[in-house]
Amino acid sequence: MTELGGDNGLYYDDLRIGQRFTSKPTLSTRSRSKHLPAQFDPQPFHLDSEAAKDTLFSGLVGSGWHTAAITMRLLVEGGLPVAGGIVGAAVN
Repeated sequence: MTELGGDNGLYYDDLRIGQRFTSKPTLSTRSRSKHLPAQFDPQPFHLDSEAAKDTLFSGLVGSGWHTAAITMRLLVEGGLPVAGGIVGAAVN
């Protein structure tokens, strides 16, 4: 691996195929999976099991926005020490 960034974080060009970084586990329950969509992504296949049967998914599915939010939390709190933060913006 190359030298760490100035704030002891990794720059994207420091990352190599096969490296692994571990985050804390997270639990996704049906109740949690409905909370964000109820506010921000209120499509029937996220909220109503019966209505979801007649959709492309043929049943209840989690929101992609909820999945992205979980992913961001795991990235921020996890073991990937990105220099300058996860957005990669450098502050000089």
